[in-house]
Amino acid sequence: MIGFVAAITVDLVRGDYLVAQLANGGLSWFVGTLVILSFASLVPLFKGISVESKSDEVMTSSTEMWNGRLAMLV
Repeated sequence: MIGFVAAITVDLVRGDYLVAQLANGGLSWFVGTLVILSFASLVPLFKGISVESKSDEVMTSSTEMWNGRLAMLV
């Protein structure tokens, strides 16, 4: 989502289409950001932290799953 908003913003401000952005070095930024964010989301898993251990009474992992499913329907 961050990349989409950034690409649209550059398109509107500078007039560079998505293909031009990718050709002018955007692909390396995309891949780099993808790797960093993917690794950052896996760090808690590598540390042995489970979703259930961080859940509280209001927002459990089951509640988050149902909220996500309902959000996709709306």
